[in-house]
Amino acid sequence: MSSSTGVVVSISDMLEVVPPEVLRYLIIRTKPEKHIQFDPGQPLLTIVDEYERLREKFRDNDPSLSDFEKRIYELSRATGICHPEIPFKQMVTIFQVARGNFEQILQIVKRSGFSIEDEKCIRELVNNVSRWLELYAPPFAKYSVKEKVPVQVATLSELQKAFLGAFADLIEAKGKISGEEYHMLVYSAKDEGSELNRLIAEKLNIPAPKIDPKDLFKAIYISILGQSSGPKAGWFLSSFEEDFLINRFREASTYSPEKRT
Repeated sequence: MSSSTGVVVSISDMLEVVPPEVLRYLIIRTKPEKHIQFDPGQPLLTIVDEYERLREKFRDNDPSLSDFEKRIYELSRATGICHPEIPFKQMVTIFQVARGNFEQILQIVKRSGFSIEDEKCIRELVNNVSRWLELYAPPFAKYSVKEKVPVQVATLSELQKAFLGAFADLIEAKGKISGEEYHMLVYSAKDEGSELNRLIAEKLNIPAPKIDPKDLFKAIYISILGQSSGPKAGWFLSSFEEDFLINRFREASTYSPEKRT
């Protein structure tokens, strides 16, 4: 096999950054007469996503699953190798939120609804992700959680700050929230009459505001990472303890540079 730059890549090199079942999928789905191109950077995420979508179709008995796809999936899942249930990109998020601490990773994995019974397989996936981030991950995939409210929060609009305060109130009221629920909750802010839209309006002391959810996601990333974009928001938010989010968003909602100094 070779990378997109023409450098020969060994199987052992590939297994450092990709789960065995995904590597088997890449090999099996490629026609025998074709040379296998392997780019361990951003294209690796595309291959992993493709395999994980196939896995979901198989589990759900999706009627669109062809016999050919079914056979490819079955051959990819050999006995004796780990079959991590946690999506690769979600582990990329979890790893960075936990700063690579395995015990914290296990806590987040459990909180995200996955079993932690098979620590060996989880550790293998963690090692794949760690090496990928170290060696091949594109800059957009890397980030660090700021220990304090980032100074970039000063650039947020009053509406964005009101959203963060309202969002913190809802998180506190609702308790445990799944990744999908976080995602849908943010989007609900655009709907006049939704609980989040109403809370934002109250904080701004105005009628129902017109809201673009993109601005809200931007506020979330800036308040935690100090940058305007980040990983999939649902996975990202569900990786944190609720208390951290509540405190961080409330502090960000009232932030001013003078307070920091």
